Amino acid sequence: MKRVLNPPFFEIGIKNYLFGDDVLELARTADHVACRLDVDVLLITPYTEIRRVAENTERLIVLAPYMDLLRPGRGMADILPEALKAAGAEGVVINHCEKPLSLNAIKRTIERANELEMLSFVCTESIAESCAVAFFHPDIINPEPTELIGSGSVSSLDFVRKSIDEIKKIDPAILIEQAAGITNGAQVYDFIMAGAEAVGAASGICTAKNPFAKAEELIDAVARARNDLQKTVIRRKYGTENTA
Repeated sequence: MKRVLNPPFFEIGIKNYLFGDDVLELARTADHVACRLDVDVLLITPYTEIRRVAENTERLIVLAPYMDLLRPGRGMADILPEALKAAGAEGVVINHCEKPLSLNAIKRTIERANELEMLSFVCTESIAESCAVAFFHPDIINPEPTELIGSGSVSSLDFVRKSIDEIKKIDPAILIEQAAGITNGAQVYDFIMAGAEAVGAASGICTAKNPFAKAEELIDAVARARNDLQKTVIRRKYGTENTA
């Protein structure tokens, strides 16, 4: 069965900033914080570390950074979806700017992920591309302008709100993350309060002076935003009831 996510959630992308034991150490830190704060955390893990991370964490949801469309059999050096699933990956990243795909390939990869009950996490570089992808009904869309990735600058709140509105018009069930350039908890908090259902970071965590403390800071911001949103809902509910 495909994993059901509880927004707001957080996503950490390792890319190739870390490898080997450092990946596992960061995964364990994120897992501990996720359990303590009751926040879902996705970890996009290098292929070589998928099984080790999956087998040594409790709450983390492991995603593979990419997969090919082949089926079991021939295909030396290709990334077999079934092998990723068997190793412990519960989802896959599709169309990251460092591994771009055509719209047809995006559609087929989403379908392949659905076949294996894996989460489809699609990256897009614009609102227009996000809307095109939304018609394929992935689980998650991450609209992130390419020029902001790793830059330390983040999308404007206008972009955040507009991308959410346009995607939800097509498919309200798609979860929407905002990620490019995230480096601090205030950005995470602001994006979730603006309507994002998830926030993610890669270099903002992995290249920080203390990646473990940075991961905790950003996941904690998700929990704070979630709690404040819940308080707002309660105030509105009882305010309406009292007025009536």
